[in-house]
Parts: sequence; C-alpha cells; structure tokens
Amino acid sequence: MPDALPEVPPLELPALGELLERAHVVRLPLHRRFRGILEREAVLVEGPAGWGEFAPFLEYGPQEASRWLEAAVEAAWHGFPAPRRDRVEVNATVPAVPAHDVPAVLAAFPGCRTAKVKVAEAGADFATRLREDVARVAAVRDVLGPTGRVRVDANAGWSVDEAERALGELAVVGLEYAEQPCATLEEMALLRRRLAAAGTAVPLAADESVRKAEDPLRVAGLEAADVVVVKVAPLRGVRPALAVAQACGLPVVVSSALDTSVGIAAGTALAAALPELPFACGLGTAALLAADVTAAPLLPVDGALPVGAVAADPELLHRFRAPADRIEHWRDRVRAAHAVLTSASAAGR
Repeated sequence: MPDALPEVPPLELPALGELLERAHVVRLPLHRRFRGILEREAVLVEGPAGWGEFAPFLEYGPQEASRWLEAAVEAAWHGFPAPRRDRVEVNATVPAVPAHDVPAVLAAFPGCRTAKVKVAEAGADFATRLREDVARVAAVRDVLGPTGRVRVDANAGWSVDEAERALGELAVVGLEYAEQPCATLEEMALLRRRLAAAGTAVPLAADESVRKAEDPLRVAGLEAADVVVVKVAPLRGVRPALAVAQACGLPVVVSSALDTSVGIAAGTALAAALPELPFACGLGTAALLAADVTAAPLLPVDGALPVGAVAADPELLHRFRAPADRIEHWRDRVRAAHAVLTSASAAGR
C-alpha cells in the first residue's frame, strides 16, 4: 500500500489585483491539431521569483483551474526546490496524424529515442480508429528502430474490452507502456489483470486518474497502474507533485499539458528534483507550438532539455497578445480560480 500523502503547506497567495496587473494573455499557433485545437491560449505572470503560467484547458471549471493558479503562484512568487540533475531526457510526442506524417513529426524532436503516440482519438468507429492507430504506431517503430522506446496514450478513450483488444494488437510493435487506456481506476485495474492473464506484456500508466483525483494515491492502492504520470499544474505545483510522487511508491514520468516554455520549465524543475527518473519525460511539447513566449524555447537537443528558469520575452508577449475578448475571458478565469483559493484559505485548508 502507498504511504499517506505528505502535507504540503499552502503558499501565500498574492492579491487578485496584483495577479491581474502582472498577467499577460497570449494565443500561440500550433504546427498541427492537438487535443482538438490549433491554437493554445495561456496567461503568463511575472512575480518576484520569476515567471509562472496559468493555462487550464477550457473545459475546466474554477475548482480544477484553481490548482493551475497555485502552480503559477509557486513558480512566480516562491520558486522551485533545488535540482538533483541539470538535464532531463524527454520523449517525442506524435499526435493522431496519418502514418505517412510520422517521420516529419519525429524530425521536430532531434535525438529523442522515446516517442509517445496518441491513440483512441474520438471520431470514426473503433475498428477504423484501431487500424489507424496500429499504422501510426508501426510507423513510429520504423523511424525509431528496434532500440527506440514507444509508448501510447489513449487519454481514457477506450472501454476495458476495447483496450484489451487494442493493446493486444499494439503489443506486437513493442510498447514501453500504455497511458490512461480507460477512464477509471477500477477499469484500469481490471484491464491490468486481463492483460496479465492473456500474457500481453504492456505496463499501464495513470495520468488523468492521478491529476484529476481527489485522492491521487488510489492508483497504487488499487494496483491499477505500473507507472504514474504527473503534471505540475494540475497537481498545484512542483512541491505538491513531489509529495504525490513520493507517496504513491511507483515509477514517475513527468509530463506537460501543452504548455509554453515557461510552463515546461516548471516540469523540468519537478523532474530535476525527483530522487529517481527512470523514464524519459513528456516535456518536449514546445515542439508542437509554432510560436512561443521566449526567443529560446525549451526544445529537445540530443533528446533532452536543460533545467533552469525561462523568462517570457516582452516583444513576443506583445506579438502574440490574445484578442480583447479572450483576454477578458482569461482574466475572469483568474478571478474565479483566485476566489476558490481565497475561500479554501479562509476555511483553513
């Protein structure tokens, strides 16, 4: 059984007016559609300790978005724990593209010997999607060769029966693990048992089951996964994410949430602070952006990223400033998330 989740004291929250005064809202283009979008919007905020990022996905309400605001406050007002390493190996990320586009996608991740491939995208019927997934994953294997590491990410897009069938076919390619194949921990635990009984050697990794859970340690308690994927922003910051990693007792992969290089720097800070880092991390996603907020984006070099602070460039913040209505939308989201945190603080969380 996992340890209890260590208590992480809440950080002092800046006043709402100060946050809004320091906030810059940007809209950045992507090279290809990812998670159903072609542009990524984010709030960048500069504080006494550096830059932080607030970019919860649009479907997230104030309660969930408040976690992302805590992470931005940690980065900008408090800084990060001391690192144990100065570089972090990262994986390439392959969206749900046709198989013939795979070589061009992987070319944007120089030196990466691990690739995460998106599968189970919404759209066509399961059989059609599976054929496309198998072709895409096989194309990745062809590019990386027999020594490359290939992992798939279903973003909870399969039922247990679908996941068992899909992973049975994809296992032929050789998978490092399958990330969040099903929606719930109970489904993942059942799938894990079924795969073992069938002799399908595909470890499972939990992502949404950790970052969206009220109790992120249930994943280990239910024996629902072999690996946990942690993201800084949904877990309230680097220090709370470290506490989850410590308590769950499973190998950890640090990943990003389609962040700018400012957000990715927080991910590298987490990866650099972990006692052990057995897997390449999903922090190479700045390569998916066609523009960034820094003139020196965190792009993979020899398959790795450097660890260190990233400052937003004022000229780029101005160039990619979001339209006025979107700026007000994001300011409203900051207000709502700040209200959640203020209420929680008053209640003595």
